[in-house]
Amino acid sequence: MRDCTLHHDIDSTSHGAWQASLTLGFTQSHGATRLTQREHSGPLRVQKPLYPEDPQVCHAIVVHPPGGVVGGDRLRIGVHAGTGSHAVLTTPGAAKWYRSHGKVSGQRVTLHAAERAALEWLPQESIFYNDAVAELEHEVELAPGASYIGCDILCMGRRASGERFTAGRVAQRSSIRRAGKLLWWEQGVITPAALKSRFGLNGHSVCATLLAVGERLPASALQEVRALGGPGFGASLIKNLLVVRHIGDDSEAARALMLDAWRVLRPYVMQRTAGPLRSWHT
Repeated sequence: MRDCTLHHDIDSTSHGAWQASLTLGFTQSHGATRLTQREHSGPLRVQKPLYPEDPQVCHAIVVHPPGGVVGGDRLRIGVHAGTGSHAVLTTPGAAKWYRSHGKVSGQRVTLHAAERAALEWLPQESIFYNDAVAELEHEVELAPGASYIGCDILCMGRRASGERFTAGRVAQRSSIRRAGKLLWWEQGVITPAALKSRFGLNGHSVCATLLAVGERLPASALQEVRALGGPGFGASLIKNLLVVRHIGDDSEAARALMLDAWRVLRPYVMQRTAGPLRSWHT
C-alpha cells in the first residue's frame, strides 16, 4: 500500500486556514478489496481499513482531526475504486462548519468507480453554525457497470443549543455521470431566506438526500422506499437513478430515514444486504 504524507500541511498564504487533501485508491485482488493508495496533505486522514462484512468490501473512515471547519479552510477528497472493487466511505461523527468570520470555507469531493466497482459515500451529518459560509462540490464518475450510493444530511444551526441559522450561506453543487452520460445535476444555495421559503426548506432546518445508481431499478424498490416515511419524505425513480429526500427539524430522524433507505436499496443496487454502519453507532 502506498502511504504518502506531503510536507506542506499549512498554507501560509491563507492566513492560517487549513488547506487539506486526501486521495484514496481501492483495488480488487483475489476476491478482496484493498486500500492500495493513501495520500494526504494537511489535516485529513483515513483510519485503518475495516472489513465488518467480508474481504470483498473495504470500509474506510475519513477523519478531519481539527474537529471542525473554520473560515477559509478548504478540504479536498478524491477516491478511486478500481475494477471490481467495493469501498464504503464514512466519517466518525458529524462535520461541524463554524462561523466564517468573513472567509469562505469549502469542500470538494470527487469519486470515481471503474467497471463493475461499487462505491458508497455515507458520511454522518454536516452541522452549519450560524453565520457559516461554505461552498460544497460533489462529483461522481461511474464507468459502465459501476454502482453508487451516496448520502448527504445538512443541519442548519444547532437545534439542541437553540441556535438558528439566521445569517450565512451554504452553496452546493453535485453531479453524477455514468459511462460519460450525465444522470444527475443539482446546484443551489441555502440562506436564511431559503430556509423560510415554501420553495426552499419551508421553515425546516434539516434536509437530507440519498442517491442510488445501479442497473435499472425495479418499481418495487421505489415503493419500498416510499413506504418508509411520512410528511417531508419522498422518493423518485428515473431509470437507474433513485433519489430520496427528507426535510424536517430532527437530525436523528433524518439519519434513521436515510439508513432505512440505504438498507432497502443496497440489495437492489449492489446485490448486498446492509449491515450496521459501525461509525454511525459509536
